[in-house]
Amino acid sequence: MSVSIVFANHTSKFESADPELEAIRQRRMQELMAQRGMGNPQNSEQQKAQEDAKRDAEERRQMMLGQILSSEARERLARIALVKPEKARGVEDVILRAAQMGQIVEKVSEERLISMLEQINNQTTKQTKVTIQRRRSVLDDDD
Repeated sequence: MSVSIVFANHTSKFESADPELEAIRQRRMQELMAQRGMGNPQNSEQQKAQEDAKRDAEERRQMMLGQILSSEARERLARIALVKPEKARGVEDVILRAAQMGQIVEKVSEERLISMLEQINNQTTKQTKVTIQRRRSVLDDDD
């Protein structure tokens, strides 16, 4: 059995009669090449374009938040983001949606942010329930 792999033209030669297996091998080889940067230049260009779009969207988001939030509220939200990034992102989403619907007409102060956080916490509070199950030994009888 001879096995030869040629990386230059992305082909591999296996003594296999299964075309489906060969197609899987080809796809995997292309994925590996793309991960190492040897893939299509279109893929890297697409990734770069996607990254640029994400960065631009995040910049617009931060700019809008800067216009909506007071400096103290922004600082508080930044501190929350350090501890719980997903919670801070959710609060930012709520603030941006409210601003887009016209519910926020003036800058959000730190006090208003705190009240919004309290409302969100009350809505998303998970009740924990502890159940203790004791194992009874065979020797223990209730008699």
